[in-house]
Amino acid sequence: MATIKGEIKAISISEKKGTKKTNVPEAEVRIDFGLVGDAHGGNWHRQISLLAIESINKMIEMGADVLPGSFAENITTQGIELPGLTIGSRLRIGKEIELEVTQIGKECHSRCEIFKQVGDCIMPREGVFAEVMKAGRIKVGDMIEVFND
Repeated sequence: MATIKGEIKAISISEKKGTKKTNVPEAEVRIDFGLVGDAHGGNWHRQISLLAIESINKMIEMGADVLPGSFAENITTQGIELPGLTIGSRLRIGKEIELEVTQIGKECHSRCEIFKQVGDCIMPREGVFAEVMKAGRIKVGDMIEVFND
């Protein structure tokens, strides 16, 4: 399989669950946790969430008032078809950070504000979750690629 490359368009964190995430220019990625400073971090299978800007743009075209981070994703990507990945897919960010995809999509427990705006939300279908395999620092504009060991 050829390497698929894209880039990080946004990095988003929140100090508390259930609150809107704030976009930051860079962040520390820690093994067994995820993004330092993010309430969703922890030693579990959904340490980091990713969503493609292409998915966000679909929602904007439907009339949703959304930006990167609006779906509570930690990393907004461009150029990688995230929903097409499989469990176990590996992602490299920059030269050192590695993530392993652990879940595609998620159950929506309640109709979020985005769903209320336009009658749909892409995060349950197109969001991707991953565990940190190799730590480091990420910044907006870093290359992100799908690779095989």
